[in-house]
Amino acid sequence: MSAPAASFSQLPSVDRVLSSPAAAALSQCYSRDAVTESVRAALERLRGRIRGGDIPDAADLSVEGVVDRAAAALSVRSAPKLKRVVNATGVVLHTNLGRAALAQAAIDAVVAAASGACNLEYDLERAERGDRDDLVEEHLCALTGAEAATVVNNNAAAVILVLNTLAEGREAVVSRGELIEIGGSFRIPDIMAKSGARLREVGTTNRTHASDYANAIGPDTALLMKVHASNYRIIGFSSGVELEELAPMAAAHPGLLIVEDLGAGALVDFSRWGLPAEPVIGERLRAGADVVTCSGDKLLGGPQCGIIVGRSATIKRLKRNPLRRALRCDKMTLAALEATLRLYRFAPDFERKVPTLRALLRPLAELREVGEAALPLLSRSLGPDFTLGIVSAAAQAGSGSQPEVPIDSLAIAVSSPDHSAQAIARRFRTADPPVIGRIERDVFLLDLRTIEDPADLVPVATRVAG
Repeated sequence: MSAPAASFSQLPSVDRVLSSPAAAALSQCYSRDAVTESVRAALERLRGRIRGGDIPDAADLSVEGVVDRAAAALSVRSAPKLKRVVNATGVVLHTNLGRAALAQAAIDAVVAAASGACNLEYDLERAERGDRDDLVEEHLCALTGAEAATVVNNNAAAVILVLNTLAEGREAVVSRGELIEIGGSFRIPDIMAKSGARLREVGTTNRTHASDYANAIGPDTALLMKVHASNYRIIGFSSGVELEELAPMAAAHPGLLIVEDLGAGALVDFSRWGLPAEPVIGERLRAGADVVTCSGDKLLGGPQCGIIVGRSATIKRLKRNPLRRALRCDKMTLAALEATLRLYRFAPDFERKVPTLRALLRPLAELREVGEAALPLLSRSLGPDFTLGIVSAAAQAGSGSQPEVPIDSLAIAVSSPDHSAQAIARRFRTADPPVIGRIERDVFLLDLRTIEDPADLVPVATRVAG
């Protein structure tokens, strides 16, 4: 008998493996169906090796060997796909890493909402059905000065809902210089097309004048739309039209509305802390916008959602649109948003309690303390082949916010004559938990702006072979 034929004959059957004590023990940890599927896959992989001329040894062909392979595969397949990572990139709101970290109050609120029944759509005072917007609307109005508010599952949904409700089948006038595209191929013209509104471009890429808007207004014009260019800048010979110029223009045409998409909207003026000013939602309403939309998980520092604030009559129209139900938020999102808004509204030190604000505002002295505490821990973990040092760095807000505004930061530079920057990055990235840094000038950097616990940087070398 040939070696492949002999090996095939030594393979145990699926039933024999599943009836073994080893498989019974494995079934205490995983469902019977999952164990069966994994055993079948393990046996098929062994058959493939044999067909390819790679003859397994006797231990691999035994019942216990098959169960061991099935167990190893189940361990990998049953592990969570979504896992905590350490963001040492220097990008505070990293889109690929989940954007804003939630405040502890928001985390607690999510856990409470997820753990059992809650008054999501129940008015406790009147003992009757309520509106889930009631959980956040009062806070949003108090913080922005809006007459009314509603929330959907992200800002793209907010823009679609607004345009579909207010301009379906009619024209929405937008400056050509504001027809932006952001990450994930979110393009304003595409969103407008899906909403049913007809795009009316005015101006040129670099210059738009008030007269361009005025000349475009006709009987079919439903709204004038402003889009905050948060993720790019046009410099040089350029000009745009401010809300203050559009407001009297809209007032002269009854029923004509002004909508502004802020993208990464802010509830407070960042310049009070010496940071570059970002459009503040309330200020945009006072400047003449009838409706303002923004993300909840960017500069606001809450969960992913789309916030819509504005005039009461207009928000009522949005709430009557059947699309709103398809785009609404679940209880956990609303719990996190409500908790975040309560911090803004009532906490005397909200800027320290909202992680996004705290990360943006941390002084360099605090970052240096964290770095100096992390250096000896990392040195012991990585060993003598690696050189470590604290260097100046430039962090970013991220997620399209303030793209040309670097934030002074510090980073731990990790280098080695025996390991490339890419290899070092891979070593950190495959840690438990994964540590994600960045490479600059062929040096791997761990930016400290988003690191508060030095131990977060340490598990890399102790849990992953170099």
